[in-house]
Amino acid sequence: MSHIKAIVKANKRNKDRAEAIRVRKHLNADALIASLRNRFKAISDNRAGNSTVPLVDALMSGFAMFSLKDPSLLQFDLRRQAGGHNLRSLYGIKNIPSDSAMREILDGVSPDELRLAFKDVFRPLQRGKLLEKMVFMKGCYLLNLDGTGYFSSNKRHSPACMQKVNSKTEEITYYLQMLGAAIVHPERKEVIPLCPEMIMQQDGTNKNDCERNAAKRFIAQLRREHPHLPLIVNEDALSSNAPHIRDLQEYNLHYILGVKPGDHEFLFQFVDNAAEQGKTTEFVVEDEKKSHIHHCFRLLNNVPLNASNQDLRVNFIEYWQHDSKTGKILHFTWITDFTVSRENAMQIMRGGRARWKIESVPQAHRKEVRLWTDRLWQSYTEDEGRSLGVGFQELASNHPKLLRLRAVGSERWGQSVEDIPRAGRE
Repeated sequence: MSHIKAIVKANKRNKDRAEAIRVRKHLNADALIASLRNRFKAISDNRAGNSTVPLVDALMSGFAMFSLKDPSLLQFDLRRQAGGHNLRSLYGIKNIPSDSAMREILDGVSPDELRLAFKDVFRPLQRGKLLEKMVFMKGCYLLNLDGTGYFSSNKRHSPACMQKVNSKTEEITYYLQMLGAAIVHPERKEVIPLCPEMIMQQDGTNKNDCERNAAKRFIAQLRREHPHLPLIVNEDALSSNAPHIRDLQEYNLHYILGVKPGDHEFLFQFVDNAAEQGKTTEFVVEDEKKSHIHHCFRLLNNVPLNASNQDLRVNFIEYWQHDSKTGKILHFTWITDFTVSRENAMQIMRGGRARWKIESVPQAHRKEVRLWTDRLWQSYTEDEGRSLGVGFQELASNHPKLLRLRAVGSERWGQSVEDIPRAGRE
Protein backbone atom coordinates (compact mmCIF):
# COMPACT_ATOMS: atom_id res chain seq x y z
CA MET A 1 0.00 0.00 0.00
CA SER A 2 2.82 2.39 0.92
CA HIS A 3 4.51 1.56 -2.40
CA ILE A 4 1.37 2.55 -4.32
CA LYS A 5 1.14 5.85 -2.40
CA ALA A 6 4.76 6.59 -3.27
CA ILE A 7 4.04 5.99 -6.96
CA VAL A 8 0.99 8.28 -6.85
CA LYS A 9 3.00 11.05 -5.14
CA ALA A 10 5.83 10.72 -7.65
CA ASN A 11 3.36 10.90 -10.53
CA LYS A 12 1.77 14.03 -9.08
CA ARG A 13 5.20 15.66 -8.66
CA ASN A 14 6.05 14.90 -12.28
CA LYS A 15 2.77 16.42 -13.46
CA ASP A 16 3.31 19.53 -11.34
CA ARG A 17 6.83 19.94 -12.68
CA ALA A 18 5.64 19.47 -16.26
CA GLU A 19 3.01 22.14 -15.68
CA ALA A 20 5.62 24.48 -14.20
CA ILE A 21 7.88 23.96 -17.21
CA ARG A 22 4.98 24.63 -19.59
CA VAL A 23 4.03 27.84 -17.81
CA ARG A 24 7.65 29.03 -17.77
CA LYS A 25 8.22 28.58 -21.50
CA HIS A 26 8.85 32.32 -21.76
CA LEU A 27 10.31 32.64 -18.26
CA ASN A 28 13.75 31.07 -18.44
CA ALA A 29 17.34 32.09 -19.04
CA ASP A 30 17.09 31.74 -22.84
CA ALA A 31 13.97 33.92 -22.93
CA LEU A 32 15.65 36.53 -20.74
CA ILE A 33 18.72 36.71 -22.98
CA ALA A 34 16.57 36.92 -26.12
CA SER A 35 14.50 39.71 -24.57
CA LEU A 36 17.58 41.70 -23.62
CA ARG A 37 19.17 41.23 -27.02
CA ASN A 38 16.04 42.48 -28.81
CA ARG A 39 15.95 45.53 -26.55
CA PHE A 40 19.65 46.25 -27.05
CA LYS A 41 19.19 46.02 -30.82
CA ALA A 42 16.63 48.81 -30.63
CA ILE A 43 19.06 51.24 -28.93
CA SER A 44 20.33 53.83 -31.39
CA ASP A 45 24.07 53.74 -32.10
CA ASN A 46 25.48 57.24 -32.50
CA ARG A 47 29.03 56.12 -33.21
CA ALA A 48 30.78 56.35 -36.55
CA GLY A 49 29.47 54.03 -39.23
CA ASN A 50 32.75 52.14 -39.45
CA SER A 51 32.54 50.80 -35.88
CA THR A 52 33.80 47.23 -35.79
CA VAL A 53 31.80 46.13 -32.72
CA PRO A 54 27.98 46.47 -32.97
CA LEU A 55 26.39 48.21 -30.01
CA VAL A 56 24.20 45.20 -29.27
CA ASP A 57 27.32 43.00 -28.94
CA ALA A 58 28.96 45.48 -26.56
CA LEU A 59 25.84 45.62 -24.37
CA MET A 60 25.40 41.86 -24.36
CA SER A 61 29.08 41.53 -23.46
CA GLY A 62 28.53 43.84 -20.51
CA PHE A 63 25.58 41.74 -19.39
CA ALA A 64 27.55 38.50 -19.92
CA MET A 65 30.49 39.88 -17.94
CA PHE A 66 28.34 40.14 -14.81
CA SER A 67 26.25 37.06 -15.56
CA LEU A 68 29.28 34.78 -15.83
CA LYS A 69 30.79 36.29 -12.65
CA ASP A 70 34.37 36.37 -13.85
CA PRO A 71 36.65 37.47 -10.97
CA SER A 72 38.03 40.41 -12.97
CA LEU A 73 37.70 42.33 -16.19
CA LEU A 74 40.97 40.77 -17.27
CA GLN A 75 39.50 37.30 -16.77
CA PHE A 76 36.58 38.22 -19.00
CA ASP A 77 38.98 39.45 -21.67
CA LEU A 78 40.92 36.18 -21.40
CA ARG A 79 37.63 34.35 -22.01
CA ARG A 80 37.23 36.38 -25.18
CA GLN A 81 40.79 35.64 -26.32
CA ALA A 82 40.30 31.92 -25.64
CA GLY A 83 37.57 31.81 -28.25
CA GLY A 84 34.52 33.03 -26.35
CA HIS A 85 32.48 29.92 -27.12
CA ASN A 86 29.95 30.51 -24.33
CA LEU A 87 29.69 34.18 -25.19
CA ARG A 88 28.70 33.33 -28.74
CA SER A 89 26.52 30.30 -28.08
CA LEU A 90 24.69 31.51 -24.96
CA TYR A 91 24.53 35.26 -25.51
CA GLY A 92 24.55 35.44 -29.31
CA ILE A 93 27.54 37.77 -29.36
CA LYS A 94 29.12 37.75 -32.81
CA ASN A 95 31.90 40.29 -32.30
CA ILE A 96 33.20 40.29 -28.71
CA PRO A 97 34.80 43.62 -27.78
CA SER A 98 38.05 43.94 -25.89
CA ASP A 99 37.84 45.23 -22.32
CA SER A 100 38.86 48.77 -23.29
CA ALA A 101 36.47 48.85 -26.27
CA MET A 102 33.55 47.64 -24.15
CA ARG A 103 34.15 50.33 -21.54
CA GLU A 104 34.38 53.04 -24.15
CA ILE A 105 31.21 51.94 -25.93
CA LEU A 106 29.13 51.52 -22.74
CA ASP A 107 30.24 54.93 -21.53
CA GLY A 108 28.33 56.50 -24.43
CA VAL A 109 25.01 54.67 -23.94
CA SER A 110 22.16 56.61 -22.33
CA PRO A 111 21.06 54.95 -19.06
CA ASP A 112 17.44 55.67 -19.99
CA GLU A 113 17.78 53.15 -22.82
CA LEU A 114 18.62 50.42 -20.30
CA ARG A 115 15.52 51.23 -18.24
CA LEU A 116 13.38 49.78 -21.01
CA ALA A 117 15.12 46.42 -20.64
CA PHE A 118 13.80 46.10 -17.09
CA LYS A 119 10.27 46.73 -18.32
CA ASP A 120 10.71 44.15 -21.08
CA VAL A 121 11.58 41.40 -18.63
CA PHE A 122 8.88 42.49 -16.16
CA ARG A 123 6.06 42.21 -18.67
CA PRO A 124 6.14 38.38 -19.06
CA LEU A 125 5.72 38.04 -15.30
CA GLN A 126 2.40 39.84 -15.54
CA ARG A 127 1.29 37.89 -18.60
CA GLY A 128 2.31 34.59 -17.03
CA LYS A 129 0.49 35.48 -13.80
CA LEU A 130 3.57 34.62 -11.76
CA LEU A 131 3.43 38.11 -10.28
CA GLU A 132 0.20 37.13 -8.54
CA LYS A 133 2.24 34.99 -6.13
CA MET A 134 3.86 38.18 -4.84
CA VAL A 135 0.60 39.88 -3.82
CA PHE A 136 1.13 40.96 -0.21
CA MET A 137 -1.88 42.86 1.14
CA LYS A 138 -5.12 44.35 -0.17
CA GLY A 139 -4.22 43.24 -3.69
CA CYS A 140 -0.95 45.21 -3.55
CA TYR A 141 2.69 44.27 -4.00
CA LEU A 142 5.33 45.20 -1.44
CA LEU A 143 7.99 47.44 -3.00
CA ASN A 144 11.14 47.86 -0.93
CA LEU A 145 13.37 50.89 -1.55
CA ASP A 146 16.82 51.35 -0.08
CA GLY A 147 19.83 53.53 -0.84
CA THR A 148 23.30 52.00 -1.04
CA GLY A 149 26.79 53.18 -1.93
CA TYR A 150 28.88 51.36 -4.54
CA PHE A 151 31.95 53.55 -5.05
CA SER A 152 34.18 55.68 -2.82
CA SER A 153 37.70 57.04 -3.37
CA ASN A 154 39.92 59.86 -2.15
CA LYS A 155 41.81 60.05 -5.43
CA ARG A 156 39.94 58.67 -8.43
CA HIS A 157 36.73 60.23 -9.66
CA SER A 158 34.66 61.19 -12.67
CA PRO A 159 32.17 64.00 -13.40
CA ALA A 160 29.38 61.77 -12.06
CA CYS A 161 30.91 61.55 -8.58
CA MET A 162 29.55 63.47 -5.60
CA GLN A 163 31.93 64.97 -3.06
CA LYS A 164 32.22 65.31 0.69
CA VAL A 165 34.99 67.22 2.45
CA ASN A 166 36.53 66.22 5.77
CA SER A 167 36.14 69.28 8.00
CA LYS A 168 39.42 68.57 9.82
CA THR A 169 41.76 67.44 7.04
CA GLU A 170 39.89 69.03 4.09
CA GLU A 171 40.38 65.76 2.26
CA ILE A 172 37.81 65.18 -0.50
CA THR A 173 36.02 61.85 -0.82
CA TYR A 174 34.39 61.06 -4.15
CA TYR A 175 31.45 58.64 -4.06
CA LEU A 176 28.50 57.17 -5.94
CA GLN A 177 25.24 55.68 -4.67
CA MET A 178 22.06 54.19 -6.03
CA LEU A 179 18.49 53.68 -4.85
CA GLY A 180 17.70 49.98 -5.17
CA ALA A 181 14.13 48.76 -5.65
CA ALA A 182 12.60 45.29 -5.50
CA ILE A 183 9.16 43.73 -5.18
CA VAL A 184 9.33 41.28 -2.26
CA HIS A 185 7.08 39.08 -0.15
CA PRO A 186 7.77 38.09 3.48
CA GLU A 187 6.98 34.44 2.75
CA ARG A 188 8.84 34.06 -0.56
CA LYS A 189 12.55 33.76 -1.30
CA GLU A 190 12.30 35.38 -4.72
CA VAL A 191 12.58 39.12 -5.19
CA ILE A 192 11.81 41.08 -8.36
CA PRO A 193 14.39 43.87 -8.82
CA LEU A 194 13.30 47.01 -10.66
CA CYS A 195 15.56 49.48 -12.41
CA PRO A 196 17.62 51.34 -9.78
CA GLU A 197 17.80 55.13 -9.64
CA MET A 198 21.34 56.43 -9.59
CA ILE A 199 22.37 58.92 -6.90
CA MET A 200 25.09 61.01 -8.51
CA GLN A 201 25.95 64.52 -9.61
CA GLN A 202 23.05 65.86 -11.64
CA ASP A 203 23.45 68.05 -14.71
CA GLY A 204 23.06 71.76 -14.14
CA THR A 205 23.72 71.76 -10.38
CA ASN A 206 26.71 71.94 -8.08
CA LYS A 207 24.86 70.41 -5.13
CA ASN A 208 25.24 66.75 -4.28
CA ASP A 209 22.34 64.49 -5.15
CA CYS A 210 20.60 62.64 -2.29
CA GLU A 211 18.40 59.63 -1.62
CA ARG A 212 15.31 61.80 -1.17
CA ASN A 213 15.67 63.39 -4.61
CA ALA A 214 16.44 60.01 -6.14
CA ALA A 215 13.27 58.57 -4.59
CA LYS A 216 11.24 61.41 -6.09
CA ARG A 217 12.66 60.71 -9.53
CA PHE A 218 12.20 56.97 -9.08
CA ILE A 219 8.50 57.02 -8.19
CA ALA A 220 7.73 59.48 -10.99
CA GLN A 221 9.40 57.16 -13.49
CA LEU A 222 7.78 54.13 -11.85
CA ARG A 223 4.32 55.52 -12.43
CA ARG A 224 5.11 56.40 -16.04
CA GLU A 225 6.16 52.79 -16.67
CA HIS A 226 3.59 51.06 -14.41
CA PRO A 227 0.71 53.54 -13.98
CA HIS A 228 -1.75 51.02 -12.52
CA LEU A 229 0.48 48.64 -10.58
CA PRO A 230 -0.85 48.50 -6.97
CA LEU A 231 2.14 48.99 -4.67
CA ILE A 232 3.01 49.45 -1.00
CA VAL A 233 6.32 51.29 -0.63
CA ASN A 234 8.39 49.93 2.25
CA GLU A 235 11.28 52.14 3.45
CA ASP A 236 13.46 52.96 6.44
CA ALA A 237 13.15 55.91 8.83
CA LEU A 238 14.99 58.31 6.49
CA SER A 239 11.90 58.35 4.29
CA SER A 240 9.27 59.22 6.91
CA ASN A 241 9.18 62.92 6.11
CA ALA A 242 6.29 65.07 4.91
CA PRO A 243 7.54 65.89 1.38
CA HIS A 244 8.18 62.23 0.58
CA ILE A 245 4.85 61.05 2.01
CA ARG A 246 3.03 63.69 -0.04
CA ASP A 247 4.87 62.45 -3.14
CA LEU A 248 3.71 58.90 -2.39
CA GLN A 249 0.14 60.13 -2.01
CA GLU A 250 0.35 62.07 -5.28
CA TYR A 251 1.37 58.93 -7.17
CA ASN A 252 -1.24 56.72 -5.48
CA LEU A 253 1.27 54.62 -3.57
CA HIS A 254 0.57 53.05 -0.18
CA TYR A 255 3.40 53.01 2.33
CA ILE A 256 4.94 51.35 5.38
CA LEU A 257 7.74 53.58 6.67
CA GLY A 258 10.01 53.16 9.66
CA VAL A 259 10.04 55.89 12.31
CA LYS A 260 12.43 56.62 15.18
CA PRO A 261 11.80 58.60 18.39
CA GLY A 262 14.85 60.79 17.79
CA ASP A 263 13.50 61.99 14.44
CA HIS A 264 9.80 62.14 15.39
CA GLU A 265 9.65 63.35 18.97
CA PHE A 266 6.28 65.05 18.45
CA LEU A 267 4.70 61.89 16.98
CA PHE A 268 5.94 59.59 19.76
CA GLN A 269 4.84 62.05 22.46
CA PHE A 270 1.40 62.18 20.85
CA VAL A 271 1.18 58.37 20.98
CA ASP A 272 2.39 58.25 24.60
CA ASN A 273 -0.24 60.79 25.64
CA ALA A 274 -2.92 58.77 23.85
CA ALA A 275 -1.72 55.61 25.63
CA GLU A 276 -2.03 57.32 29.02
CA GLN A 277 -5.60 58.23 28.13
CA GLY A 278 -6.38 54.64 27.08
CA LYS A 279 -6.87 55.55 23.41
CA THR A 280 -4.34 53.12 21.94
CA THR A 281 -5.07 49.52 21.03
CA GLU A 282 -2.67 47.14 22.76
CA PHE A 283 -2.59 43.35 22.53
CA VAL A 284 -0.31 40.31 22.53
CA VAL A 285 -0.36 37.38 20.10
CA GLU A 286 1.40 34.07 20.70
CA ASP A 287 3.31 32.85 17.68
CA GLU A 288 1.53 30.00 15.87
CA LYS A 289 4.70 27.96 15.35
CA LYS A 290 6.88 28.96 18.31
CA SER A 291 4.97 29.27 21.57
CA HIS A 292 7.91 30.99 23.29
CA ILE A 293 7.67 33.91 20.85
CA HIS A 294 5.11 36.64 21.66
CA HIS A 295 4.13 39.48 19.34
CA CYS A 296 3.16 42.63 21.24
CA PHE A 297 1.44 45.54 19.52
CA ARG A 298 0.42 49.11 20.24
CA LEU A 299 -1.69 50.83 17.57
CA LEU A 300 -3.04 54.32 17.03
CA ASN A 301 -4.75 55.79 13.97
CA ASN A 302 -4.98 59.39 12.78
CA VAL A 303 -1.70 60.63 14.27
CA PRO A 304 -0.10 63.95 13.15
CA LEU A 305 3.28 63.32 11.52
CA ASN A 306 5.03 66.20 13.29
CA ALA A 307 4.45 69.64 14.76
CA SER A 308 5.03 71.37 11.41
CA ASN A 309 2.72 69.05 9.45
CA GLN A 310 -0.17 68.32 11.79
CA ASP A 311 -2.53 68.20 8.81
CA LEU A 312 -0.65 65.18 7.48
CA ARG A 313 -2.19 62.27 9.38
CA VAL A 314 -0.64 58.79 9.53
CA ASN A 315 -1.39 55.56 11.35
CA PHE A 316 1.11 54.29 13.92
CA ILE A 317 2.13 50.75 14.78
CA GLU A 318 4.60 49.81 17.51
CA TYR A 319 5.79 46.23 17.82
CA TRP A 320 7.84 44.18 20.26
CA GLN A 321 8.90 40.58 19.71
CA HIS A 322 9.56 38.86 23.04
CA ASP A 323 11.39 35.54 23.28
CA SER A 324 10.49 34.01 26.66
CA LYS A 325 13.33 31.46 26.35
CA THR A 326 16.16 33.94 25.93
CA GLY A 327 14.51 37.09 27.23
CA LYS A 328 15.49 38.86 24.00
CA ILE A 329 13.23 41.70 22.86
CA LEU A 330 13.14 43.22 19.37
CA HIS A 331 11.46 46.60 18.92
CA PHE A 332 10.14 48.25 15.74
CA THR A 333 7.92 51.24 14.91
CA TRP A 334 6.27 52.18 11.62
CA ILE A 335 3.78 54.59 10.14
CA THR A 336 1.39 53.63 7.33
CA ASP A 337 -1.57 54.94 5.39
CA PHE A 338 -3.53 51.74 6.10
CA THR A 339 -5.93 51.95 9.05
CA VAL A 340 -4.26 49.67 11.61
CA SER A 341 -6.26 47.15 13.60
CA ARG A 342 -5.96 43.80 15.36
CA GLU A 343 -6.85 42.13 12.09
CA ASN A 344 -4.03 43.57 9.95
CA ALA A 345 -1.32 44.50 12.47
CA MET A 346 0.52 41.20 12.07
CA GLN A 347 0.56 41.49 8.28
CA ILE A 348 1.81 45.09 8.33
CA MET A 349 4.51 44.08 10.81
CA ARG A 350 5.68 41.30 8.52
CA GLY A 351 5.79 43.73 5.63
CA GLY A 352 7.84 46.23 7.59
CA ARG A 353 10.28 43.56 8.73
CA ALA A 354 10.66 42.28 5.15
CA ARG A 355 13.03 45.18 4.57
CA TRP A 356 15.90 42.77 5.09
CA LYS A 357 15.17 41.41 1.63
CA ILE A 358 16.12 44.70 -0.04
CA GLU A 359 18.93 45.38 2.42
CA SER A 360 20.59 42.00 1.86
CA VAL A 361 20.14 41.75 -1.91
CA PRO A 362 21.63 45.19 -2.72
CA GLN A 363 24.38 44.47 -0.20
CA ALA A 364 25.46 41.50 -2.27
CA HIS A 365 25.15 43.47 -5.51
CA ARG A 366 26.98 46.42 -3.96
CA LYS A 367 29.94 44.17 -3.11
CA GLU A 368 30.03 42.95 -6.70
CA VAL A 369 29.79 46.49 -8.12
CA ARG A 370 32.57 47.64 -5.78
CA LEU A 371 34.72 44.69 -6.82
CA TRP A 372 34.20 45.52 -10.47
CA THR A 373 34.79 49.22 -9.91
CA ASP A 374 38.08 48.42 -8.17
CA ARG A 375 39.06 46.17 -11.08
CA LEU A 376 38.17 48.91 -13.53
CA TRP A 377 40.28 51.44 -11.64
CA GLN A 378 43.26 49.12 -11.81
CA SER A 379 42.94 48.81 -15.57
CA TYR A 380 42.57 52.51 -16.32
CA THR A 381 45.10 55.32 -16.36
CA GLU A 382 44.34 58.68 -14.79
CA ASP A 383 43.84 61.73 -16.96
CA GLU A 384 43.86 65.24 -15.48
CA GLY A 385 43.18 63.90 -12.00
CA ARG A 386 40.27 61.77 -13.15
CA SER A 387 39.94 58.14 -14.17
CA LEU A 388 37.74 56.33 -16.62
CA GLY A 389 36.95 53.70 -13.98
CA VAL A 390 33.42 55.07 -13.67
CA GLY A 391 33.54 56.74 -17.05
CA PHE A 392 33.37 60.29 -18.30
CA GLN A 393 29.75 59.99 -19.41
CA GLU A 394 27.42 57.14 -18.47
CA LEU A 395 29.55 54.14 -17.45
CA ALA A 396 28.94 54.83 -13.76
CA SER A 397 25.20 54.25 -14.33
CA ASN A 398 25.33 51.50 -16.91
CA HIS A 399 27.55 49.02 -15.07
CA PRO A 400 25.27 48.80 -11.98
CA LYS A 401 22.19 48.50 -14.19
CA LEU A 402 23.69 45.65 -16.20
CA LEU A 403 24.56 43.97 -12.92
CA ARG A 404 20.96 44.31 -11.71
CA LEU A 405 19.75 42.85 -15.01
CA ARG A 406 22.00 39.86 -14.35
CA ALA A 407 20.29 39.44 -10.98
CA VAL A 408 16.98 39.34 -12.77
CA GLY A 409 17.99 36.02 -14.35
CA SER A 410 17.20 33.98 -11.25
CA GLU A 411 15.27 36.37 -9.00
CA ARG A 412 12.88 38.26 -11.23
CA TRP A 413 11.81 35.23 -13.15
CA GLY A 414 10.76 33.44 -9.97
CA GLN A 415 13.25 30.64 -10.48
CA SER A 416 15.93 29.01 -8.45
CA VAL A 417 19.27 28.29 -10.12
CA GLU A 418 18.21 24.67 -10.53
CA ASP A 419 15.20 25.75 -12.62
CA ILE A 420 17.32 27.63 -15.17
CA PRO A 421 18.21 25.49 -18.18
CA ARG A 422 21.66 23.95 -17.89
CA ALA A 423 22.99 25.79 -20.94
CA GLY A 424 22.25 29.06 -19.19
CA ARG A 425 24.27 28.06 -16.14
CA GLU A 426 27.47 26.87 -17.80
